[in-house]
Amino acid sequence: MFSEWFADSELFVAGGWVLVAILCISSVMWMLILERYLFFFRTRPRLVRQIFEQWQDVRTTEAEVNERIRTGLTNQFRGRLSSWVRTIQVLTAILPLLGLLGTVIGMIKTFEVMTAFGSGNVRGMAEGISQALITTMAGLMTALAGMYFASDLDGRIHRETEHLSQVLNTDTGADPDAQEEQQT
Repeated sequence: MFSEWFADSELFVAGGWVLVAILCISSVMWMLILERYLFFFRTRPRLVRQIFEQWQDVRTTEAEVNERIRTGLTNQFRGRLSSWVRTIQVLTAILPLLGLLGTVIGMIKTFEVMTAFGSGNVRGMAEGISQALITTMAGLMTALAGMYFASDLDGRIHRETEHLSQVLNTDTGADPDAQEEQQT
């Protein structure tokens, strides 16, 4: 049924292969965004506890060594949080460019019709203009949503990394989850 909807949909026919490419890339982008949010809400608390336990096991009485260990643990945490975010940002940047490609292809079709039939074939010209508008809209709409969530993920990464750094700097041996609850 789903494949029949795509095959019979005038929107996908009008958008051409560029709209299918936008659909595929935006689907991958949304899967990665969903994965990152699931990671933040399910896996991140466990990761914070693991890093805190590592900190408890390896810290010393020397301030310089502790600072290096803290920096390494914080960078490890940031790296785990940041995975796939750059890919999301790249996909977000590609989507409007694909929309622009669809615009160019649609306008080329329009001019080909005008060259062959003159300006009398309105139906033929409308097909190219339709492709131009549909692909532009699809590329921009999906990119706007991707930009919002990529920016939100970047902000979360920054806040969580700063929070972990503060927890490790002001370590009194308390559980990081308890300190997190006190802040909220």
